[in-house]
Amino acid sequence: MNFSKVNPVLSTGMRARMNQPEFPPMSRAELDRLGWEECDVIIVTGDAFVDHPSFGSAIIARVLIDTGFRTGIIAQPDWNSTKDFEPLGRPRLFFGITAGNVDSLVNHYSPLGQKRRVDAYSPPTGKAGLRPNRATIIYANRLREAFPGVRLVLGGIEASLRRLAHYDYWDNKVRRSILLDAKADIIAYGMAERAVVEIARRLAADPKDNLGNISGTVISVRNQEGFDNAIVIPSFEQVSQDKQAFQDAFMAWYSEQDQPHGKTIIQPHADRYVVQYPPQPPLTQKELDRIYDLPYQRKAHPSYRNQKIPALETVKFSITAHRGCLGSCTFCTLTAHQGRVIQWRSSKSIVAEARFITQMDGFKGRITDVGGPTANMYATTCPKLDRAEPCRNRECLFPEPCPSLQNDCRRQLKVLEAIRHLPGVKKVSIGTGLRYDLIQGKEGRHYLTELCRHYVSGQLRIAPEHSTNRVLTRMHKTSSESFQRFLQLFDQVNRSLGRKQYLIPYYISGFPGCTLEDMVELAEHIEQSGAAGLTPKLIRQVQDFTPLPMTLASLMYYTGIDPFTGEKLYVARDIKEKKLQRAILQLRDPVAFAYAVQSLRKMGSQRLAKRITRLGPKSEPTSLRTPRSTRRS
Repeated sequence: MNFSKVNPVLSTGMRARMNQPEFPPMSRAELDRLGWEECDVIIVTGDAFVDHPSFGSAIIARVLIDTGFRTGIIAQPDWNSTKDFEPLGRPRLFFGITAGNVDSLVNHYSPLGQKRRVDAYSPPTGKAGLRPNRATIIYANRLREAFPGVRLVLGGIEASLRRLAHYDYWDNKVRRSILLDAKADIIAYGMAERAVVEIARRLAADPKDNLGNISGTVISVRNQEGFDNAIVIPSFEQVSQDKQAFQDAFMAWYSEQDQPHGKTIIQPHADRYVVQYPPQPPLTQKELDRIYDLPYQRKAHPSYRNQKIPALETVKFSITAHRGCLGSCTFCTLTAHQGRVIQWRSSKSIVAEARFITQMDGFKGRITDVGGPTANMYATTCPKLDRAEPCRNRECLFPEPCPSLQNDCRRQLKVLEAIRHLPGVKKVSIGTGLRYDLIQGKEGRHYLTELCRHYVSGQLRIAPEHSTNRVLTRMHKTSSESFQRFLQLFDQVNRSLGRKQYLIPYYISGFPGCTLEDMVELAEHIEQSGAAGLTPKLIRQVQDFTPLPMTLASLMYYTGIDPFTGEKLYVARDIKEKKLQRAILQLRDPVAFAYAVQSLRKMGSQRLAKRITRLGPKSEPTSLRTPRSTRRS
């Protein structure tokens, strides 16, 4: 269903302000000023409320209001009682619950288990501890205490990635669907605008609606009757006891995530059946424009009294140009959350947003980003993707980019150029990363040249993740040779422009299938590639692998098996080895260097210790102190 039917779609580029308050209300006084006796929907979020289209709660609130539903916000409530959940009263339709832009456990803990000291989504200036662990479940518990019988709708990344039985890294066990743990009515997974509006309409028509048969949602039922053509996967009881059953269930689910091929998935949980309906179809460009044309204030709610929220500071003057990702990186949640069909906004809508930004207080002339999950996927498609029918048994970028892909970077460059020439704009930057394997041939060189000339501010982010092909294959990333070609091209382009610019690469340590030998090879590769600008700031760009729920990499971590080949994998599970793998990529830090060399010697790996001794500081290491970067997140 087209969610924009309630109000007519405004002409592209206009700021849609029909019936929209300055901010969605967060207090009874604000409801009174708006003349609202009650809210139809109340969104409870683990983030501070920021009215910016980079924050999921803001998008859902604005879309619901735009379609005629009075929507309020409860942000970061104290979960130790029901008091903070009560100010707006009981909603007429439902509470929507989200842990926030980030899974609450990822938000709280590093992959090595250390508690994070900063929460970028909290005031003042990143105060930690303002949301609970497993926030979605805790918020649901408090809402049921405060408002018995109220309808609960779960959403956001935490609920989306825990919608079926899943391996939980923090508990180190398989947990059942979060829908049952939260005792909620329904999960709206993925980006969810259409699904949430459909839920609101159904409940407005019938408060007792069972909410069945809505694409992009998960419900639980007492029996399997009436689900024709559905796929029943191994039960929670089976997958929690048997790793092969877990793998079978995961791969059955994974194969049904593309529209329109995907079928309904049913997973028994004791005396209940958890039912995942197929994903929502991609949004049309008109729908996507409508969402981003809504009147976001692009700042925190006034109740924060100018307190800084770090996550806002990084995106305040950025623009989302598209959604989705063609990649199928096994460690990434994007395929499960946004899908792999690229949905992009019209140039008119994007430029209109840029023009709005130039009028904002505090704007000093720089648009910090115009992108999406991957900047150079804007407007990328192929004949099958045009029909929203991605290949079932083929990936778009692995092992190499599909020749059917149409990656016309000129369309993105035209949008960037139009923004660059707006009055008040001094600089437009590409802040999100690039897929370097899409930059090929003459057009690729022209694109990179234009980026380096106009849209790179000394540093460009990329994510090679590793250098050994056996690890890259587990990640479903293109070969190391592809990255080497890009390094040479980047160097050539900047030499031709007379510029000294750097690549800021992201690497992952501790990935399933990655050994200490692989990490030493990666460290040597980085040293050998230093001429292309890989070494500056590298020490900050090492990410410890986190097995995120419902990703292929978490399946590999839990089972120790590559599900595509059946091959057994080496998996670094010991915290000391995880620290060591990370330290090997930080050899220019004297403390990390000492830790890596002496740890390898203690393990009896004299050969590897000798190899990395050539890569670090010249003096012999004297301290086995844990590197600072592995002691805090």
